[in-house]
Amino acid sequence: MENRKTNNKPADDFIRIQDLWGMFLPKWHWFALSLVVTLSVAALYTLSTPNVYTRSASILVKDDSKGGSASSALSNDFADLGMFKSNTNINNELLTISSPTLMTEVVKRLGLNETYTIRKGLKRVQLYKASPVSVMPKDKNSIVGFQIELNSKEKFTLSDFTLGGEEVDDVVSGAFNDSIQTPVGSMYISTTQYFNEEYVGASITYHQGGIVGTTDYYTKNLRAELGNQDATIINLSIDDASIQKAEDILNTLIEVYNEKWIQDKNQIAVSTSQFISDRLGVIENELGHVDENISSYKSEHLLPDVQAASNLYLAQSAENKKELLALNNQLSTAQYIRRKLNNKQMNQPLPANSGIGANIESQISEYNQMVLDRNRLIANSSEKNPLVKDLASSLQSIQNTIIQSVDNHIVSLNTQIRNIKQQEVVTTQQLASNPNQAKYLLSVERQQKVKEELYLYLLQKREENELSQAFTAYNTRVITAPRGSAFPTAPKKMN
Repeated sequence: MENRKTNNKPADDFIRIQDLWGMFLPKWHWFALSLVVTLSVAALYTLSTPNVYTRSASILVKDDSKGGSASSALSNDFADLGMFKSNTNINNELLTISSPTLMTEVVKRLGLNETYTIRKGLKRVQLYKASPVSVMPKDKNSIVGFQIELNSKEKFTLSDFTLGGEEVDDVVSGAFNDSIQTPVGSMYISTTQYFNEEYVGASITYHQGGIVGTTDYYTKNLRAELGNQDATIINLSIDDASIQKAEDILNTLIEVYNEKWIQDKNQIAVSTSQFISDRLGVIENELGHVDENISSYKSEHLLPDVQAASNLYLAQSAENKKELLALNNQLSTAQYIRRKLNNKQMNQPLPANSGIGANIESQISEYNQMVLDRNRLIANSSEKNPLVKDLASSLQSIQNTIIQSVDNHIVSLNTQIRNIKQQEVVTTQQLASNPNQAKYLLSVERQQKVKEELYLYLLQKREENELSQAFTAYNTRVITAPRGSAFPTAPKKMN
């Protein structure tokens, strides 16, 4: 009996396909209905969801510190002018290019906070740079939206107003190329080159969003990542319903990044230019007064030629004047930098390439590089960042070192100038027998010569500084221009 029960158990548990078919066949209409419903929902979703396209670009961030390139050789040739100093950190550049600061500028340049859409079938399609109408609100910071009914080539009707996300019930009619007052503010609406007969009777939706909200959206949508851990290549990609807009965003982002990098690199040169321009203005004014005094004195005392009277003095004091010129120039520069250090904030660089001395120039160059690094970190984080605090401490230390070096340099220069002046007194006593007019003119002409030499020296430095700015090249090179598949990446119809 036990064997018989054991042999029958598998037969009782087995379910035949014929039995299942008999169970499901009477309810076939439910399976057919579910299939029709699900396929209809999928088709409706596909037809009503706008297509999204992906565009990608690759850029090479140059790193001159690795050497071996033409730019490295050129930087060596111009090293005496303080040009082509680079120390690129690819991770810092990756964070910078994906920061909201750069994307804000992209949004403003492309006007991404303003959108024009039109319904085609079940989808709403963006009219990026192809809208038949142009809306210019008086208030650029408000968040507004409305429908534009194109009644004819001359007339339109506005409706479905929203202000700050709240609906406003009103309908306004007007004419193109004229200002109109609406419930959401005054604005100017005109036609564009894309307007044609096909758009008559169509309805276009206009929306102006906030700069901050639009920036946050595209910043979140942007993907930036390293192409390889051993290379300085950054891959950028973004998704958007408009292929042209996605490509414009990537191209403009790269352009803005390069401009900001150039501006950042030229901060030292700009500070130096300001210092040189200020000094040139002062010296030019003083030199004009000296020239006027010499001319007046010669006319008053009928001394058209004082060269003969001053040859002896000039021959004896030529070497002293040369040394005095160099010392006065160094002293003026050192005193200027010392005054700047007294009230110096740690977010602005010091003038560089001023000829104050190799040791101090090296300290100033190190200080300026630390200032630029600190400013960049603050732009992407805050002053509470441990790296920012460490840089602030280092900046304070090197600032104290520079102050001590400049003070010692000023004391040394004053001592040398005092000795040269004492030698000048001895030389002047040798001309005691000369007329008083000659001695006066010699003194004034000496001042004139010193100021002329200093003026020419600063002019030369200004040209070198301008050359330094002109030779600052972009930090990136486009490896792959924005491109992508012509087929949308979403929605996925097969799914």
